[in-house]
Amino acid sequence: MRELEFDGIVIGAGPNGLTTAGYLAKAGLKVAVLERRYEIGGGLATENLLLPGMLVDSHAIYHMMVEYAPPMRDFELETRYDLQWIYPDVQVVMPFKDGTYLALYKDPEKSAKSIAKFSEKDAEAFRNFVQWSDEAMDIFLAPASYVNPLPSIEQAAKLENHPATKWDDELTGYTPKQIVDAWFENDKVRALFLYLATMWGLDYDLEGLGYLVPLMINRGWHFRLSRMGSHHVAHLLGKYISENGSRVISGCVIKRIVIENGEAKGVELDDGTIIRAKKFVCSGLNPHQTFYEYVGKEYLSPELITRLDQWHYSEMSFFTVHLALTEVPQFTAIKNDPELANALIYVVGYESEQDLVDHFEASKRGELHDGGFNCCFPSIHDPIRVHRKAGSEVKHIGLISMECAPYNLKDGGAISWNQKRRSYAERCKKILEKYAPNMNEKTILWDYIGTPLDTENKFPDMKNGCFKQGAYLPLQMGYMRPNEYCGQHDTPIKNLYMCGACTHSGGMITYGPGFNAAEKIAEDLGIQKWWPEPRGVKEAREAGLF
Repeated sequence: MRELEFDGIVIGAGPNGLTTAGYLAKAGLKVAVLERRYEIGGGLATENLLLPGMLVDSHAIYHMMVEYAPPMRDFELETRYDLQWIYPDVQVVMPFKDGTYLALYKDPEKSAKSIAKFSEKDAEAFRNFVQWSDEAMDIFLAPASYVNPLPSIEQAAKLENHPATKWDDELTGYTPKQIVDAWFENDKVRALFLYLATMWGLDYDLEGLGYLVPLMINRGWHFRLSRMGSHHVAHLLGKYISENGSRVISGCVIKRIVIENGEAKGVELDDGTIIRAKKFVCSGLNPHQTFYEYVGKEYLSPELITRLDQWHYSEMSFFTVHLALTEVPQFTAIKNDPELANALIYVVGYESEQDLVDHFEASKRGELHDGGFNCCFPSIHDPIRVHRKAGSEVKHIGLISMECAPYNLKDGGAISWNQKRRSYAERCKKILEKYAPNMNEKTILWDYIGTPLDTENKFPDMKNGCFKQGAYLPLQMGYMRPNEYCGQHDTPIKNLYMCGACTHSGGMITYGPGFNAAEKIAEDLGIQKWWPEPRGVKEAREAGLF
């Protein structure tokens, strides 16, 4: 039996696991990051899934917290390494069949002018929202992503200490739809902002998480693409870990987490290899994998088992269609505005707020609805994504991305996606064609389809295709993510920690769970932190918010 030994082990080389390992490796620990797949990065996946020479982001594509995420600065990924972010001036365009459109820009004032074409009152409401949400982001919402959370009642009391956080906290009991409807009067404007509020997994009629709505909408004009694809971020994180004396080991099928005398001591691989951990084991997997599959119920208290049994995954996930194109789309509604042809994201298929609500309701019933989605054409912004032979008629790549596709279909359950994927992809293409008539069988030469079931099969930690490793619900957030026993990234098992999206601050590639786990492990081990506090944390603490 082969044995290896490290100071610590991180299970899973997704963005959070790589983040945790990077901080601790630079702090002087010898860390092994164990990854089941043969490519690191988890959701930071860029693959050749279409024709040769065409690179597509098969999971995460829009990066929403770049300016706040600590690893970007602390690991010097943009200065010492070659990470480049693409931040288009036109962020989101929502075209309508009547020839009108809404556009969101990096410059909020330009966005307000677009909104004013529909409603002057909504334009002014948007300006006010930008002011309040920017302040809430800087003083609390972003910094809170990179500190270990307080118990909910204690945190709520502290939010009274600042006008922006008090404003945000007062939204908690309302649904995203109620909040959007209170802010805006025009139906099309409501459709756009409700889409932004819900595109990352908030249900439109869910009460108790209204404080997240300003964050979700605010990020709607802060999206970036990673030059050369999202996987390039993972590649650089892995390089950083290796350069700091630690290892990323792929192809590791884990059999169990080794528990001795109530303490995590390492892992055993499926081939019998034992990898010892002198100081810690940190899991980037979901709670059920970590505790039920790899630890075992015999080591868990009845109270923890009860809470684990209550953990819920989202019932909706991604349905994607990647496109190999001969030309870029020509959207009818924006044909007279060339600047909008370079938008990052187009939201199509929703002519009203009710259209979006109807789509959600159909998905809840397990029905494949002819609703809407967002689409992106990355090669417009990053030509390196398409590297074809001279004379090739394929010039661009495109993406249709629907975040509210049902995992379990009404007729046949999840497995029936295998029979319905092609027909649904064709229906989505027809919807795109209604807004961009040149997107048709003559210009779309190839495609690659991804379903919620595919997401689960590819990434087993994303149960039900849930890219956040657990639904966003009032009792599954903050200090209760994944539960009160593990809400600080440590667990009841000594030296076992968690760093996946099932922990605070959740999913969407914010790097928050990985950073927070590194903070907790360093504190418990008495390791001097070489890194500064994240942006805004000091100011939030001085304001009495933490």
